[in-house]
Amino acid sequence: MTTWHENLPKVELHVHLEGAIPHEALFTLITKYGGDPGIPDPQALARRFEYRDFRQFIETWSWKNRYLREYEDFSLIAELAARDMAKQNIRYAEFFYSPSLFVPKGLEVQEVTRSVAAGLVRVPEIEIALIADLVRDYGPQREMETLEKLKEVRDLGVIGIGIGGTEHDFPPAPFAPLFREARRSGFRTTAHAGEASGARSVRDAVELLGADRIGHGTRAGEDPELLRRISSQRIPLELCPLSNVRTGVVASMADHPIRDYFDRGLLISVNTDDPKMFNTSLSVEYRLLEQECGFTKQEICSLLLLGVESSWLPRDRKESLAASFREDPSWAE
Repeated sequence: MTTWHENLPKVELHVHLEGAIPHEALFTLITKYGGDPGIPDPQALARRFEYRDFRQFIETWSWKNRYLREYEDFSLIAELAARDMAKQNIRYAEFFYSPSLFVPKGLEVQEVTRSVAAGLVRVPEIEIALIADLVRDYGPQREMETLEKLKEVRDLGVIGIGIGGTEHDFPPAPFAPLFREARRSGFRTTAHAGEASGARSVRDAVELLGADRIGHGTRAGEDPELLRRISSQRIPLELCPLSNVRTGVVASMADHPIRDYFDRGLLISVNTDDPKMFNTSLSVEYRLLEQECGFTKQEICSLLLLGVESSWLPRDRKESLAASFREDPSWAE
């Protein structure tokens, strides 16, 4: 039997395609490309996704991406990740994908995007928009070139851009021109900030990049004035609680600032970040919020609606989606 948390209708706004590959599919890809002596079976693969800290997580992220080499691989993982999300009763998602990571392998940004979109269209049960997660490690000039290529395929559902990568080594400031050009071209913008680095990273993402949303924002509370600004300007925070625990950003779910942010009235959403790399799902996240952070079922329903409000859907679609959530049979349980 499914649980209340599984039955709830949901949205997800911060989930990386490359971190949402079901383990069986990833093991198939590893085998396809000659295997890895350290990964003889899917059980060993699951153990590979255990991390001492954020740096080891980034290393594992890069290792995994070695096995995405052909366009058909992206169609495969997009379809399977979307099917997995649909089974969780996720009604709408905004999916990060990182096309520029694969350019050094000889793949084209536009064709990676087309391949991802081709996989998603096979799963009509869920509506998924795409956010191209640019790599801050590559520098603003190279990723400005990526942005130019993305303009050619935006009609495939690419609604925004973000910057991910090693936040602690590559601060936001140099990417300000890229964000201005993205907005000028009609893309929405988000930036990973306050995950591996402190509140200054979040402040720079707000003030220098003008980001529409902040990915994580976990450490924004280190700057009370910044937190008040985020609250007053209704800047959405894409929170990923269990991800932050797994990478050592916070010590435990109980130590995560989500409870404080919610009580302050911030505009927040709950997300999994890289669900198959952290052994999580949205159902698990909400269950842990109830069990370890003191959220009531009514408050969890409020979190779901905050997620809808934080999305980049048009206003009328937000209203209709929120109405469908309230009318769902699980809502009243």
